[in-house]
Amino acid sequence: MSALYQTFLPFADALLRAAIGLALVPHGLRNTFGFFPNTGVRALNLTALAKQLDETGYRPGALWAPAISLTQLVGGPLLALGLFTRPVAAVVLVFLLVSNIERWRVGRYFWNQLGLEYTLMWTIATFYVLISGPGPYSLDRLLGI
Repeated sequence: MSALYQTFLPFADALLRAAIGLALVPHGLRNTFGFFPNTGVRALNLTALAKQLDETGYRPGALWAPAISLTQLVGGPLLALGLFTRPVAAVVLVFLLVSNIERWRVGRYFWNQLGLEYTLMWTIATFYVLISGPGPYSLDRLLGI
């Protein structure tokens, strides 16, 4: 079975990298442009996100709101495509680590209590991508970056 696993490993790596990147995009669309308004969040634009960040202690919200948006809307697709994989994964990892702190503060562990369970899994997956790199099925590899 080892040969079979080794054959599928590059596809699994690419799939994980794409899933992480693409999972960020809907959050960016929601927080930046107001897509998916009935999904239980208060911030449906950058101004509201900045205000929410300020209120929860992440100051200055006017700085962090666009940074979060860029991480999700630019970093997400770059990660999915495997372009600038490690630098983008590092930024996403920091974003997720901070998210985990916030999730622990709000709901401790369980996801249905708004805890860190869900974001922790994405954090570990992103850490794996950061360490393992873009893999053979990536734009980084195609462009020789």
